Amino acid sequence: MPAPRIPPIQNLQAFEALARLRGVTAAADELNVTPSAVSHRLRQLETQLGTRLFERSDFTLTADGSAALAQVRPALQALAQLPQAAPRGSPRLRIAVTPTFSRELLLPRLAGFRRAWPDIELVLQVAIPLLDVVGEPADLEIRYGAGPYPGMEQQLLLSDEVTPACSPEFLAEHGPFDEHFEAQAEVGRVRLIRSPLEPWSTWFAACGLALPEPREGAQFNDVGLMLDAAVAGLGVTLARLRLGAAWFDSGRLVRLSPRAVPSPHQHHLCWKPGTLQRWECAAFADWLVQALA
Repeated sequence: MPAPRIPPIQNLQAFEALARLRGVTAAADELNVTPSAVSHRLRQLETQLGTRLFERSDFTLTADGSAALAQVRPALQALAQLPQAAPRGSPRLRIAVTPTFSRELLLPRLAGFRRAWPDIELVLQVAIPLLDVVGEPADLEIRYGAGPYPGMEQQLLLSDEVTPACSPEFLAEHGPFDEHFEAQAEVGRVRLIRSPLEPWSTWFAACGLALPEPREGAQFNDVGLMLDAAVAGLGVTLARLRLGAAWFDSGRLVRLSPRAVPSPHQHHLCWKPGTLQRWECAAFADWLVQALA
């Protein structure tokens, strides 16, 4: 039977300070963090406990909050009596992440994590999609593939749909595609950008095309490079709608079909059993799932 998951002490401290000081700003000043960090820690604690601890208007404790405080306060006081070790640096959290996911989805949101958890030092390193190869051991890994991953616990982060796309210039030269790139004649007369990350068999099967996976054409092992290759006019790529949103929004790529089909690959957050017992790992996992929801 797995051990019960104990709430991070930072969340318990935020709860106790809010109950005593009755204000987010005052609690933040005492804990030496931002007000948004206090609010985030309280939300995370309430989510883990499955109950509301305060009436939001004036931070009056609910019945569950009063019961929790009666346990949390003496526990924190007991911990404060433990012999003090020499001060330690900020907790370091190593995240292995695939390149395009990092650039397009993670980095634009990291300021929010920094505001909520300013005392966690993040170290990001590159992971190779599908191969699940990382340069150094990581605490948490954002993996891209079909899963599941033996020996790892995992949380689905992102499913996506794919659709054929190319640059406006390529479309002007080789189009139009009146059949929305769903007919064998249209697929067969242009160059297809290839990648094991997004096999063309996904699109062929959805369109009822009895075609093998292309054996010729530019090939890439990174989603961002696939999209950039299409922008450069190398051919038609199978583009992910969410991960490739910036390319579509900027007009660098245009869709050839209103149709989109589910990709066989997803992004998962993975970790070895027991990793989320570390409060900083649990904080990042909870934050990332919410940030991508």
